[in-house]
Order: sequence, then structure tokens, then C-alpha cells
Amino acid sequence: LGYRVKHVINVTDVGHLTSDADTGEDKLERAARQAQRSAWDVAAEYTRLYLRDLERLHIDPPDVLPRATAHIAEQIALIERLAARGFTYRTDDGIYFDTGRFPDYGRLARLKVEGLQSGARVEMGGKRHKTDFALWKFSPPDARRQMEWDSPWGRGFPGWHIECSAMSMAYLGEQFDIHTGGSDHIPVHHTNEIAQSEAATGHPFVRTWLHGEHLVLGEDTRMGKSEGNMLTLQALIEQGYKPLEYRYLVLNTHYRKYLNFSFAALDAAREALKGLRQLLKDSAVGRPSPPWEEPQVPEAGPCKDVLEALCDDLNTPRALATLWTTFRDKSISSDTKQELANFADRVLSLDLFDYRASGLEHNIVDATGSSLVYPSDTQQDVIALAEERIAARAHRDFAESDRIRERLLALGWSMQDSKHGYTLVKAR
Repeated sequence: LGYRVKHVINVTDVGHLTSDADTGEDKLERAARQAQRSAWDVAAEYTRLYLRDLERLHIDPPDVLPRATAHIAEQIALIERLAARGFTYRTDDGIYFDTGRFPDYGRLARLKVEGLQSGARVEMGGKRHKTDFALWKFSPPDARRQMEWDSPWGRGFPGWHIECSAMSMAYLGEQFDIHTGGSDHIPVHHTNEIAQSEAATGHPFVRTWLHGEHLVLGEDTRMGKSEGNMLTLQALIEQGYKPLEYRYLVLNTHYRKYLNFSFAALDAAREALKGLRQLLKDSAVGRPSPPWEEPQVPEAGPCKDVLEALCDDLNTPRALATLWTTFRDKSISSDTKQELANFADRVLSLDLFDYRASGLEHNIVDATGSSLVYPSDTQQDVIALAEERIAARAHRDFAESDRIRERLLALGWSMQDSKHGYTLVKAR
């Protein structure tokens, strides 16, 4: 739509305690102890896996990926601003934010703070109010942490909430347009971000909040590490599923609604994505040349329908429905279908021109014969060339097929044909 977007994803690699109530131990320190590794190594490993899965799912990487451990000075400075304005106090275990001094506390979650304060018992420690939260935690006197720093209040580490405000402000300014996150962040994390940010600056923090609903298993059972039922993308791949099949499953449910995961639903998503690609193939729609040409904002037709669906609170299910309606309609020209597929792939990124779904088997291996993960370990232009060569052979254009084979060899790949597909072999 012409907006210039700067996207920041915070890596909170310290200070994320096992309880939102600022109790328990640091999750990263615990994971490092269990793995008998350094906390720094564990943080780096999970960040690498996260970025790998973003790539596999065709999610654009952020412009900035700041780590909390690299922004301690910014966090200390923000706490000092809050202290100067009278919003902090000290307890035996840290520096806390006084929610009683922030009259608008809880507005995002529509919290009735008075009811919270007089409700169920809670471990208050030295807290003045149940809703007060830690800005800086002191290191335990009887144990040495792997991640701790000196501060004006003593040696310790930052709280989870202050990290996000400090890093967001460092790269987006004291007020920015869109803040996203899971719906579980509304009552605590995002509520606390608003309180500390606006208390420090004196003006509104975020203009628009977008919250994704949970992925659940069965009867409203949330999936997550703390629930002990975590299913990773890698686990799906090892069971034979493609990352984009999972992406289709996600896009077919509105982000504000619960996504009830099951392998039956994933199988249905696999068949649906295969069906969309088959409809394009049957309509003699080929990959546009050059691929990924930036389309103009459409003024009419099915491309405009997809755009309007996405502009309507990211209504991805409606956008997918437009693809089905258009690709099935035999009265619509292949040029219009190609234009729609190219436009949709700019945002939905489902590789609609990937006709492997029509039944061709493919393997991608290294010189030793060991399988490589598709697509992150294989260059996308190599995959595209292989598919172009298959198409050339199907049209009996053997001269073009030979030319593509030579291009693959120049890139360090050999292509071995078989009755049911092909194998790409990476040179040593």
C-alpha cells in the first residue's frame, strides 16, 4: 500500500521469570543449567532456530532483532526516568513500578484494579500493590547468575517488561504505530509495557495493538512449553509435512480466533494447498517472468478483492476464498489467474507456482547422499530452476532442458531424473 515499514522483534534473552508475578527463576538460567551449557549459548541457539523457522515459513525477517542483553544501558536509563518521576520503589528483591501512581493502569485489558487488589491471596513480598511489577531484580545473595550486571541499585538483571519498552523505544521512538503479540500478553506484559512507557514519557505509547489468539490442542488446551505439549515445526517436517502446508493451515483461520491444531486439519491444509496449485497448473498458468515482479496496487478484479480482504483486519481466510473462487472459474483467463497468483504470493507467500504438489517426488541431498532440509538449506533459485527444467521436459523442449541443467551445474548442483520426479545433489 506504499507504507514504509520498520519492523522490530525483541529477543528477551534474560529476565523472563517462570511466573508473571515476578517470582520463580529466570527461564533461560534454568534451561542452561538443565542443558549444562551457558545461558548465552542457549539464547543464541534458540534465536538461530527461531530465525530458521521464520525462513522456512516464508516470514520476512525483521529489520531489527535487538537482544535484551545488548541493551542493558537503555533499560537502566528508562528505569532512572521512572524513578525521577516518582514511579518506583525498592524492596528486598528489586526495584518495582508503583501501579498505584498510574491512574490508567489496566485500560488495555479492561482490568478492575480495585477488585484485583482485594481478590485472592498473592505473595506480596515487599510489594505495595498486587499489580506492581519488577523493573530490576537483585541477584540472589547466595547464588551467582550467569547473566547479571551492575546498576545504580545493585547487581542484578532487568525485568521482562522493561526490556521490551526500552528496545522498542530505542528503534521506533517513544511512540509508534503497531505493537503485536499473543492474547496472553494483554493482562500483564502489554499492560505493564503501557504503564511504564507512558509513565516515563508522559504521552501515549502505541497507537494500535494487534493480538493473535492461541493455538490449541483439543478442548481449549493451549500449546506451549510450560504446558509440556510443545510441537515444533521441525517435528512436523520430520513427519513429512512441508512448512508451507502449516502456513496454509494458519492463514485459513483468522488471527483473532483460536486455531485448533490437529494432524487431520494439517492433512486437509496439505490437500488444499495442493489443490490450489493443481487448479493453476490445469489452467496452464506458468510462473511469471521475471518471478516476484512487484505488482501495482490493483484497482479492480480478484487482486483487489484479495487486497480488500487483507485490509479488513487481515482477513486471510477471505483472501484464500477469493483464490479458490477465481482459480476454479473456467471463464476467467489464465492471464488473470497468473496475475492473481503472483499478487497473492507477495503477501500470502504460499509458492502457488510450485507444481510439485501435482505428484512429482523430489529429493534434495548433499554429495554424501544425506538429505537436506527443504527449503532453508537449498537456494530458492535452484529449486525454481529445477522446476523450470521439469516444465521444459514436459513440453519436450529438450534444448531448454539441457541449458537449465548446465546452469544448475554452474551453481554447484546436479539434477538426476527419475520416473516419478528428480533428485538435486549438491556438490562437495
